[in-house]
Amino acid sequence: MSDHDVSPSTLPSGVGASLGPSEDHAGIWHSPPDLALARTMTADCAIGHRGIELTELGGDHLSARMPVDHRTRQPLGLLHGGASVLLAETLVSFAATFVAGAGRTCVGMEINANHLRPVTGGWVHGTARPLSLGRRTQVWDTHIRDDDGRLACVSRCTVAVLGMSADRTT
Repeated sequence: MSDHDVSPSTLPSGVGASLGPSEDHAGIWHSPPDLALARTMTADCAIGHRGIELTELGGDHLSARMPVDHRTRQPLGLLHGGASVLLAETLVSFAATFVAGAGRTCVGMEINANHLRPVTGGWVHGTARPLSLGRRTQVWDTHIRDDDGRLACVSRCTVAVLGMSADRTT
């Protein structure tokens, strides 16, 4: 294990915990994440249009939920795999940027997903946790569960850590 690998967490991931910054959420975050800004940024894009809501900030994870409805179902009435990937990458992009700290942002380089069970209604709940937090790349796992807690999808995402101005010119 390298010096920036993250061990698996034993923290509970109950939906609906406070999203406000607090001392018990110090964990991997360099500074308290600005979740109000995150919500504002998502209101008028694919994230907001699909009903994704950030629900929990823990010491080593970020969670969100997404409705399984006309916005996220495919023609057979099942949760669309692409919607699950959107939820996973949304969680990872925000969490990775929160970890990277001021003046840095993170963008997806690669994502994969395994769809394990169909979901036809209610909500799905995703939780992203880091596997590796490097200076230039991060790797995250996201588990997406249905309302009954059954695992519906697992995703792994690699993100690039960019400086806000210098890296955008290359």
